[in-house]
Amino acid sequence: MYPKNFVIKRILVAIVLGLLIGVTTSEVPFLFLRDTARAPREIVLTIPAGTAAQVARGEQPPSLPKDMTFVVEDRLVVKNEDSAEHKLGSLWIPANSSAQLSLDQEESMVFECSFQPSNYFGLEVREPLTPRTRLFGIIYVAFPMAILIALYSFVIPPKKKENVAA
Repeated sequence: MYPKNFVIKRILVAIVLGLLIGVTTSEVPFLFLRDTARAPREIVLTIPAGTAAQVARGEQPPSLPKDMTFVVEDRLVVKNEDSAEHKLGSLWIPANSSAQLSLDQEESMVFECSFQPSNYFGLEVREPLTPRTRLFGIIYVAFPMAILIALYSFVIPPKKKENVAA
């Protein structure tokens, strides 16, 4: 049987190690997901003048992305500054006007699109990363890891104190 002080010390070390591993394991992926760590907002996609002519020549308009990532509750406003009408999925955008699309649920979509040479435009809608999401990520990793480390630490025998002969 281990002394009480020894058990408490091993459990505290296991909790600290579990938290460190949990924070590292959980937070590193969030660094790559910064574009969804925000509140929903209105995002304007502007189709510049001359886009229809560029697309007709098979060129990618430099100011237009090939696809975009959003968070749930974002609103995409497509502003057409071109002299030609354009289409994005069910949105028809006449010349010098705009249309909007509400993004209300998490999903990946590919729309038929007239302002891309490929005629397709990808939209990915993700859940926003909130402090609560991040905290749950840490908790779901840290506590099980701490318990496992504590259990495995009792398999390792304690160091025996050596008697020093005078």
